[in-house]
Amino acid sequence: MTTDFVHLRIHSEYSLSDGIVRIKPLFKRVRELNMPAVGISDIANLFGMVKFYRAGLAAGIKPIIGVDLWLREAGGEAPTRLSLFCQNRDGYRNLCDILTESYLHGQQRGQALTDPQWIEGRTDGLIALSGAGEGQIGRNLLSGKTDQAKESAQYWSQLFPDRFYIELIRSERANEEACVSESVALAIELDLPVVATNDTRFIHAADFRAHEARVCINSGHALDDPRRPKAYSEAQYLKTPAEMAELFADIPEALTNSVEIARRCNLEMTLGENFLPDFPVPEGHNAASFLKETAQTGLAERLLDLYPDEADRAEQIEKYQRRLEHELSVIEGMGYPGYFLIVADFIEWARNNGVPVGPGRGSGAGSLVAYVLEITDLDPLAYDLLFERFLNPERVSMPDFDIDFCMEGRDRVIEYVAQRYGEKRVSQIITYGTMAARAVVRDVGRILGHPYGMVDRVAKQVPFAVGMTLDKALEESPELKASYADDEEVHYLIDLALALEGLCRNAGKHAGGVVIAPNDLIEFTPLYCEAGGGNRVTQFDKDDVEAVGLVKFDFLGLRTLTIIERAVKIADKQREAKGEAPIDIRALPLDDAASYKLLQAGDTTAVFQLESAGMRRLIKRLEPDRFEDIVALVALYRPGPLESGMVDDFIARKKGQAVKYPHPSLETVLKPTYGVILYQEQVMQIARELSGYSLGGADLLRRAMGKKKAEEMAKQRAVFVDGAAKQGVEEKTSAYIFDLIEKFAGYGFNKSHSAAYALVSYQTAWLKTHYPAAFMCAVLSADMDHTDKVVTMIDECHRMQIDVLGPDVNHSQYDFSVTQENAI
Repeated sequence: MTTDFVHLRIHSEYSLSDGIVRIKPLFKRVRELNMPAVGISDIANLFGMVKFYRAGLAAGIKPIIGVDLWLREAGGEAPTRLSLFCQNRDGYRNLCDILTESYLHGQQRGQALTDPQWIEGRTDGLIALSGAGEGQIGRNLLSGKTDQAKESAQYWSQLFPDRFYIELIRSERANEEACVSESVALAIELDLPVVATNDTRFIHAADFRAHEARVCINSGHALDDPRRPKAYSEAQYLKTPAEMAELFADIPEALTNSVEIARRCNLEMTLGENFLPDFPVPEGHNAASFLKETAQTGLAERLLDLYPDEADRAEQIEKYQRRLEHELSVIEGMGYPGYFLIVADFIEWARNNGVPVGPGRGSGAGSLVAYVLEITDLDPLAYDLLFERFLNPERVSMPDFDIDFCMEGRDRVIEYVAQRYGEKRVSQIITYGTMAARAVVRDVGRILGHPYGMVDRVAKQVPFAVGMTLDKALEESPELKASYADDEEVHYLIDLALALEGLCRNAGKHAGGVVIAPNDLIEFTPLYCEAGGGNRVTQFDKDDVEAVGLVKFDFLGLRTLTIIERAVKIADKQREAKGEAPIDIRALPLDDAASYKLLQAGDTTAVFQLESAGMRRLIKRLEPDRFEDIVALVALYRPGPLESGMVDDFIARKKGQAVKYPHPSLETVLKPTYGVILYQEQVMQIARELSGYSLGGADLLRRAMGKKKAEEMAKQRAVFVDGAAKQGVEEKTSAYIFDLIEKFAGYGFNKSHSAAYALVSYQTAWLKTHYPAAFMCAVLSADMDHTDKVVTMIDECHRMQIDVLGPDVNHSQYDFSVTQENAI
């Protein structure tokens, strides 16, 4: 290294309360300063570690990974600080272990405290810094307790032999110079090295006001309150090496040691490699052979259900067998047999233990292997669903099944997984709440002491839309733009809010993500839990757990599955009284005329995905009379198709208008949607049929069209036109079709997802048609905590001529129930 100083102590935006250093701008500034290394040390967490590490490598700057621990002190005294930095993988593993212990067993008054005993035996691969004036040594020195300071220094230097440094900070805060003087004297006496740090909380000196605003938002103080605690100074910006050299000109070895620590810290993370947990397979099998055997058995059972007639089954078996073998070869080649077995196992457990599971969601419904393993419940061949949309052998990525479970049973499935693979190997995933546009305006307005009415008015001038930012709002909202230009107070408020927008505000739990590790999770990530206990979650978010190689499984809760289960149970009681067999909701015939009549009438209140007023209007226009129409409805009712004219073309052609195909070879692909390119899978099929793409290559084309990168699109156009020419298609025609699919690729919807969710829509429509009281009773019970929804559903019951009786102490149950007379 050529510089004279390395910043080790950077408190990033992931400090949650007192750091506003954003990672990408940090590395941009570090490059400007020509510094070869920089260190992160957020308070008791590694939340931003992976992003920091990756950004450092991308910028060509060595990332130093560390943490500021708060140590629990005897007698209830305020905690002290100790900083640990990773030298290698052993140090990282030990740091994960210490942090996990601190969150699971050391939380006190909102802080994760570390008992010094938890550090003993976990020091290999770690370098320790004393914490300057906030550490045990510095605090004792400033209190005149020299003997205690010496004892602490000796304790930590023995615990970290040749890896413990007395930390010195000069950031213009009270008592720092006295602490530096006393610390240097102690270091000389005990022959311990010293190191200069800067305790950086923001990048530029001008950011101090924004930093203080964030601190006030967290603490609840007004920014200009003269009595509020002021723990930080304007000097805590990212100083240049020259500034640090001037600041510590009298102690140059303290600067040199920052470089020495950077040299000693050489943690190398393995990124991009996946570490699947082992699935236990029977003796004589590996995961691939067991998956193949299980899939073949499952295919035989599925074909028996799909084609009860032996002659029909014989006609179809070769087509299914060919598809199955293709999928299995891709799955094995990519190393994912264990993934499919794990998912199939916990879904089987759920079904066997009374937890309803959805028929599929997302692109996973396009896999025949998933269908025969009963991960999904829709035949992909019957609806032209493509495996390569889920798992593309030409683009290596993890498969990602999104699994819907009944809201009330989801946690039981997660508990089963934890028992099966070990609680130390299974965890849910963290999310970070951020300061969004409207919320940060309100927060900043509050700490500035502005009247609520004024702040509310400004906040409401920010358009309410997904992904809205203050920059966008200033472009799109004339009212906000005018207020910003004309009102000095609003201008200052928005500028301060812009500086804080997007910063992490709090930690939470991902809605469905669960990781299963092959070893203890602390080999990969430290764990976090909220104060007072609760579910453990990884300290890395969903993108970062995948980056370090952990495999994510999505356990999602779907309220509609709860409704279906309750409705079926009520209906089965009625059927039992009549001597009829129970309903098999997974085996309903999809051609029930009465159900389509209900849909055509727009009676879709409480019908999954089809209940909004706009959807009801679309349904009445389209008049669905087959399952494929419901699949199309789910895909059509989106802003793009509605605004593009696709919907009008689809309906007109369904009702008799002549259907035109861009090329005769595409009739098979586009016939189910009357010549309209509606699904992403159709874009892929067109590329295959017209230009000879493999389905994997066609998926790459679809992705390229979605990203609209000009250079990539020019390459794809050439490949498409050349491939079509080999099939005898004129360039003029193929170029026109390429333009056509490029236009519709932006509107195209994932058919696998649409078809799987259409099945849930059909199931709810069928129940509402044939067991209206049971269905509405289940809907009311699911929404019983929401009075406005209960009122709406009672009105729907009245419209359906179902009596809803008042509460009765002799007959009512906790939730809604159905009487023998079919009243609720």
